[in-house]
Amino acid sequence: MKSRLKRNLILFVDFVMMFILIALDQYTKHLAVINLKDRPAYVIIEGVFELNYLENRGAAFGMLQNQKVLFVFIACIILVAICYVLFKMPEGKRYIWLHVLLVMIASGAVGNMIDRVRLEYVVDFFYFVLINFPIFNVADIYVSVACVLLAIMILFYYKEQDLDFLNIRQKRVREIK
Repeated sequence: MKSRLKRNLILFVDFVMMFILIALDQYTKHLAVINLKDRPAYVIIEGVFELNYLENRGAAFGMLQNQKVLFVFIACIILVAICYVLFKMPEGKRYIWLHVLLVMIASGAVGNMIDRVRLEYVVDFFYFVLINFPIFNVADIYVSVACVLLAIMILFYYKEQDLDFLNIRQKRVREIK
């Protein structure tokens, strides 16, 4: 009983954190529309960084333009996979970062999916002029940072047995033996 309550509390915190991150993403996009749309770029650091409004109808780096259904479908698959992992994940302090990173990825996916469904495009506004990096938004930051940190955590922090809960086939084979 106590374990189930703890698991439910952890999942509740995950979803509250996800709601907050999505709200922050949507708020920054709202501010971008109000303050940047149909206006010249707002220079933060000359020749380095600026706020520049863009309606992105593609994926990362503008690839696959006007493929809304594909992007929404992929986002839904990612969300289902993340929810599955969050529900299956063992309790313990060792998994806190995994929870945080998965929630960040899910929040980014939902934040951009909201734009795609509601507007038919994603609002982007951060632009690194210095390296001519594609314009991006807060949801993109969540996904990018979380994926890099997740890769580092899987390579250097978690051991194979820490992630056994993900390997369903391996568990079934052990049960049969």
